[in-house]
Amino acid sequence: MPKLAINGGTKIRTKLFPRYNNINENEIDEVVKVMKKGILSKYLGAWHEDFYGGEKVQEFEKAWSEYFNIKHSISVNSNTSGLITALGACGIGLGDEVIVSPYSMSISASAPLFWNATPVFCDLEANTYSFCIKSLKKAITKNTKAIVVVHIFGCPSNMKEILEVAKEHNLYVIEDCAQAPGAKYDEKYVGTLGDIGVFSLNYHKHIHTGEGGVCVTNSDDLANKMQLIRNHAESVVENKGETQLSNMLGFNFRLTEIQAAIGIEQLKKLQSELEVRQKYAKMYDEALGKYPFIKTTKLENRTHSYYVQAFEFLEDIAKVSRDKFIMAVKAELEPVQDRENEGVPIGQGYVKPIYLLPMFQNKIAYNKQNFAFKDEISYEKGICPNVEKFHYKTLWTHDFTRSPLSKEDVKDVINAYVKVCENLDELK
Repeated sequence: MPKLAINGGTKIRTKLFPRYNNINENEIDEVVKVMKKGILSKYLGAWHEDFYGGEKVQEFEKAWSEYFNIKHSISVNSNTSGLITALGACGIGLGDEVIVSPYSMSISASAPLFWNATPVFCDLEANTYSFCIKSLKKAITKNTKAIVVVHIFGCPSNMKEILEVAKEHNLYVIEDCAQAPGAKYDEKYVGTLGDIGVFSLNYHKHIHTGEGGVCVTNSDDLANKMQLIRNHAESVVENKGETQLSNMLGFNFRLTEIQAAIGIEQLKKLQSELEVRQKYAKMYDEALGKYPFIKTTKLENRTHSYYVQAFEFLEDIAKVSRDKFIMAVKAELEPVQDRENEGVPIGQGYVKPIYLLPMFQNKIAYNKQNFAFKDEISYEKGICPNVEKFHYKTLWTHDFTRSPLSKEDVKDVINAYVKVCENLDELK
């Protein structure tokens, strides 16, 4: 008789998992206060006392700076806007090259194109999924101006080595912390180690305002430029007395008073959410780390924030493919409430390597004469072999570390993994 549910056996779990929702009466009360006041946004796209936004926006930015021990926080309407703003503030432009990650949300790599700069992909290393330093050094040319580091899955990148390389070549370092709020490297928050850090407040992140983001920096100059780019720079620079006009283009990347009010309350919950995720991730690591065909993430001098938890499956040892293994585990479980159409939140790989997207394969962004792409920069399959191996063969992630999952919920997931691990022969 088969034991695995995928072969007709009894499932480990038959009820839905609770969905992630950390909005409660505190956020609702604060939103109501803003609504009653009737000022939903106070920005003016001109040099005026309201150029920096309303009371709630400025209160939120101050709270963010205090939490992360950073001099400047500039709220924006998304992490996407934040990355574009950050690169613009660094003076990135035509002919410049920016080293980017091949394994992230697409904007982590496409942001340079908004300034007509060229993205150059760098391979990642196993375990922490940080830039491979050998690949990073090889990617640097006389045209390289910045590095966009992604703390993917919530795992801090190897910042010490990256910053050493950047210093040697006089490069800006922008940290994409969309998945890593509160993660630490050598006891310092990611996002505060490079020149600029960018955070996401998208609805499925640790804390959120529906959509939104925050850029942070200790540089007065970069902060000023990001504030200008965020809010119609070209209409502001003359009266503000700015003489550096590079990249002073007008965008509306502004956060609303309602979003800021929500953000203030959400920020108060970040630490408790991190503690839940770290506690549950440890349970999975302890249960699955004993199997020789499963590699867990092992960290030194880093604190993971577990946007998702990543593992690697070694097919040569298991004698079963990763995809068969994951399909068997998913068959033992149920989806998440209100997200049933997405299936069980365990993924084979993460996202398709970004350089394989049509835009990079065809080297077309704005038009057929796009000068951002260079003939000598390759986006062919095979340029990042580690990432392709992760995606197509070894890596898997799950979204089972968050609140409001209970220990019993987590134990069900662990039991599903263990059941399949102990009955691999049924999949051969």
